[in-house]
Amino acid sequence: MGAIDQVFHFITSGSIGGLPPIVLMIIIFVVGLIVGYLIHLFLKIAIIAAIILFVVAYFGFWGLSLSNLKSYATQYGSIVYQYGALIIGILPLSIGFIIGVIIGFVFG
Repeated sequence: MGAIDQVFHFITSGSIGGLPPIVLMIIIFVVGLIVGYLIHLFLKIAIIAAIILFVVAYFGFWGLSLSNLKSYATQYGSIVYQYGALIIGILPLSIGFIIGVIIGFVFG
């Protein structure tokens, strides 16, 4: 029980950059809620766009071939990967953030 007491003592009376740790935990949790909501919103938009794309391709207004998809993946894949790694590097990864993302995604 000594380690748990030390953790609770640090959370309630410690200081990180002049702010209490509980404030930083709440901020990270709220950022997780916002990111989870934005992921949920983006997935809704992506699903709607994919459905529209497949309907348009089905009726022949837009051609959907593997060679075009491969060229798009080759052209834009590395850029998407770089920006994804940059965004993941910026986000604070902690259990509070992950719980916030899950709650924001489910209830968003």
